[in-house]
Amino acid sequence: MSVLPDLHLHYVQACQNLSQPENPFIARVLQEADKNDEIGTKGITLKLAGNNHLVPVPRVTDDDLGVLVSVLGQAAFVTGLDLAYNLLTDAGAKTMATFLQENSTLQYLNLMFNDIGTSGAELIAGALHSNQSLVHLRMTGNKIGNQGGMFFASMLKINSTLEKLDLGDCDVGLQCLTATAIALTQNKSLKAINLNRPLLSSQQEETTVHIARMLRSNSSLVELHLGKHEMKNFGVERLCNALYENSSLRYLDLSCNNIICDGVKFLGDLLRRNQTLEILDLSANRIEDVGAIYLSEALATRNRTLKALSVVSNNITGKGLVALAQSMHSNITLSHIYIWGNKLDRSTCAAFSELIAVDRLQLDCTDVAPYEVDGAVLLAEQSHGLAKHRYWIPRSAAVAPGAANASLEIVAVSEY
Repeated sequence: MSVLPDLHLHYVQACQNLSQPENPFIARVLQEADKNDEIGTKGITLKLAGNNHLVPVPRVTDDDLGVLVSVLGQAAFVTGLDLAYNLLTDAGAKTMATFLQENSTLQYLNLMFNDIGTSGAELIAGALHSNQSLVHLRMTGNKIGNQGGMFFASMLKINSTLEKLDLGDCDVGLQCLTATAIALTQNKSLKAINLNRPLLSSQQEETTVHIARMLRSNSSLVELHLGKHEMKNFGVERLCNALYENSSLRYLDLSCNNIICDGVKFLGDLLRRNQTLEILDLSANRIEDVGAIYLSEALATRNRTLKALSVVSNNITGKGLVALAQSMHSNITLSHIYIWGNKLDRSTCAAFSELIAVDRLQLDCTDVAPYEVDGAVLLAEQSHGLAKHRYWIPRSAAVAPGAANASLEIVAVSEY
């Protein structure tokens, strides 16, 4: 049974009982939570991230976490906990693992960019063998290594509750990616996984082959991030062949790879036949004009499913960018497009300014905005994009959700 919403008072008492000094940052967040009118009905997320503050705050330590979880033990109305960018180590991971084994209400846990290692990953993954409440876990940026990732791969064979798992920038390796792909051939609950930036020593793309094989049989995965996998045309072809048989994946992130126009030809063929994919992120590859034209032809003639496309920083000139702009006149489904970082000549500026002028493209659905100098129309950069809020969340609600991160607006995986 949940205690009365008086978190701050319980925190002060717990600090006294455990002879632990109060963390003023935690105290202030708990005071704000006590004033929340929805605390007893909808549940709340405690936002204790150490990086989202204009004034520096004392970041949460392992000792701070021990006091906090003692307070949250009976607070069933706390359904989310954001501890990103703090000072938690494996000792803090042990505290959190114990809490996860005992808690039955926490749905969202963000531990990104702390200092948790392999042993901490083992404890948290082990706790999720029995936990039946957590829906979304972010471990991004903790250097858990290949062995730490293996513990999460093993967890995916057992856990049937987790829907979103973020292991990006965690230094996982070949064995972890292979084991994760194998686990996802059986797991029916996970809807989104981030495997960005593994440490791979081989150039043979074995991991992509395993992931492609998984996509042939997996019918639950909605969102897949494979950025910085050193993927080439061979890997793209394997993924596309697998996606002909997949009817669930809606968001595919292939950013920061080694994909050129030949690989995009496979994607173009896929877009002509695929009726599921809604978001495609090709940022920071090298598809050039030929690749952009492959995409534009598929979008203009056959595809009526894709809603968001990012070709940021792909060495595309006006020829390819104008082709993409023209495809949007005949394709009314594509609503978000991101093009900054390419060679924006006058024809590009005119084409995208026209799309915006006739309301075919909304300003909060692209990363460029037109302006005029001496009668010439130019494009300025806007800070919009598919990954804008992947690593931070603004404290204010001044930005519309769609502008902040199109993926969250277009493909809703879960409440968090």
